[in-house]
Amino acid sequence: MGFPVRYYCPHCETIVEIERDGYLADKAVTPFPFEGWSYEPPTADFEDADGVVFQCGEDGLAIDGDGCGERFYLSFVRYENGEELDPRTPTEQVHLGNESTPPSPSGPRGPPNGFWG
Repeated sequence: MGFPVRYYCPHCETIVEIERDGYLADKAVTPFPFEGWSYEPPTADFEDADGVVFQCGEDGLAIDGDGCGERFYLSFVRYENGEELDPRTPTEQVHLGNESTPPSPSGPRGPPNGFWG
């Protein structure tokens, strides 16, 4: 059994309301999607997704105002191997250069002839 839940659009503060199941735990409402999360529109079967993507004022869900037309995202709590995932944690680490060699105090070298081309 579902119940109505309200959310603010982070762009214009229009209130939208959706009907959803109580077992879904909210993580955040943001103006951007979390990397690696899957989103479904509120008119779809979003219970199997990682969140809901709203089109403010265009989903017919606005109960306060007309909406701004911008997208915003409701992300549910997600678990992997029994641990809650933190969407702010990068999924891939990038290392530049050789970590065993300290950076040059004078900075990077330019092209041998003094200009690119």
